[in-house]
Amino acid sequence: MTDQPTVAVFRPDDERIEAAVATLESLGATPVADPMLEIEATRERPRSDADYAILTSTTGVDLAAEAAWDHGNGTICAIGPKTADALREAGYDVDVVPEEYTSSGMVDALADEVDGARVEIARSDHGSSVLPDGLEAAGAYVHETTLYRLVRPDGSGHSAELAADGDLAAACFTSPLTVEHFLEAAGARGVENIRDALEDVVVGVIGDPTRRRAADCGVPVDVVPDEATFDALARETLEAVRS
Repeated sequence: MTDQPTVAVFRPDDERIEAAVATLESLGATPVADPMLEIEATRERPRSDADYAILTSTTGVDLAAEAAWDHGNGTICAIGPKTADALREAGYDVDVVPEEYTSSGMVDALADEVDGARVEIARSDHGSSVLPDGLEAAGAYVHETTLYRLVRPDGSGHSAELAADGDLAAACFTSPLTVEHFLEAAGARGVENIRDALEDVVVGVIGDPTRRRAADCGVPVDVVPDEATFDALARETLEAVRS
């Protein structure tokens, strides 16, 4: 294996993919930036009368702040440190960050205190049911606001062609939707054997929801880091490539 393995990354085409590329380069990899997510804002605003408000991404924070969201006296919760940092930078206090940076981790963090509480979840249109279902099971009254939609960008999928040609060492999937969009993009480019090609690629995914979606789609998974961050995903995926 080459000392500079090629690694596909599928984050939105903004500062997130730039940061991911920089991370991979710092780890001695050659990044293949292939954005699989494009953001379409809905112009909706999270509710301000909830006892708890949950933000799940930096994109959601940015859009809520642009809409001049007033959280009232509610407890603000962030899934993960990057979302928490974005909230603080936007001028919001952050009260809860779960130990596990996932929807199930947030449910675990709040389950004992939300019985009878109004909980607002502000996120994309592709959020899993784990968060609202878990909170409702804990007795919360849950309302969701869709802040943005995630669509597949035109022209995506060149990493699938690299995989089919045997020129891709690894791929880092950061959400269930990146898996779906990657397969769609491969099909749009006429790459019919993409699942077979991925057998020769080290596939890393963030968290169990992405792992489960990959399994449902017939995509083999080699790496699921304990910490649901891109840094951990990139590091452990490259360790697997080089092992």
